[in-house]
Amino acid sequence: MDKRFGVQALAALLHNPHLANFLSGRIYRGPTKVICTPGLNCYSCPGAAGACPIGSLQSFLSGVSPRFPAYVVGAILLMALTFGRFICGWLCPFGFMQELLYRLPGAKLGKSSLTKRLSQLKYVWSLLFVLILPLLFWGVTGIGIPAFCKFICPAGTLEGAVPLLLANETLRAAGAITVWKFALLVVFLALMVVTYRPFCRWFCPLGAAYGCFNRKALFGIAVNPQLCIHCGRCAKVCGMDTAIAGDRECISCGDCLKYCPTKAIYFRQPFTKALSPKKCTETEKSEN
Repeated sequence: MDKRFGVQALAALLHNPHLANFLSGRIYRGPTKVICTPGLNCYSCPGAAGACPIGSLQSFLSGVSPRFPAYVVGAILLMALTFGRFICGWLCPFGFMQELLYRLPGAKLGKSSLTKRLSQLKYVWSLLFVLILPLLFWGVTGIGIPAFCKFICPAGTLEGAVPLLLANETLRAAGAITVWKFALLVVFLALMVVTYRPFCRWFCPLGAAYGCFNRKALFGIAVNPQLCIHCGRCAKVCGMDTAIAGDRECISCGDCLKYCPTKAIYFRQPFTKALSPKKCTETEKSEN
């Protein structure tokens, strides 16, 4: 078991420590539930200790009187500026689950120019379902809706709806939205088996937000421009739709480090940000 796998498993447990609730079908509603977690993890998951940032954002924009989500926006910005998409690669429970499914044996679909174009769609979904539709419904009907959580999010269906429906017979009346969400979940699960992290790459609004700050985050993968020869090996071996290590699609998994012929790729550290890229590389070499 590699280091990242162990960290991902621990992060998933820390996001969902209330394991007994999976048997009782109850949702934890203690004091930590007001805290936004770094990864995508549904509020309605019986084991969840905190709140999903996207779900919290949707909650503020829903109902009869949408409010400006200052706390949620601030929390997302803080996590984005600190870790960027390092969170996606190391701390996100739903990302971890996708990687587990991808490890199942069978034929796999690789990257292509099509998947790279699809990776841009998550910015469209984010604006449309997370921001525009909730406010549009409020403007037209007087009631905002959590459009992404209600119509799209497979994490909510898998982590929240599935265990709650299994534990509570009274919740099993299937409406049109429930049928749609479960059909969509089946499609996502099938894609996760044959494609590396498809939800992260093409749909996740949290990953889209973190990716915008990926190059400026305190932690994460970076490239020394003085050593990089633009050979493209980092992008070739990456499971994500990156153009180069450390860009907005990079989840800082670190798999590309051993393939860089000039050792230009490194993990950025806040204590070395003041050093030049060359000195950073020399410092890391001396530590290894």
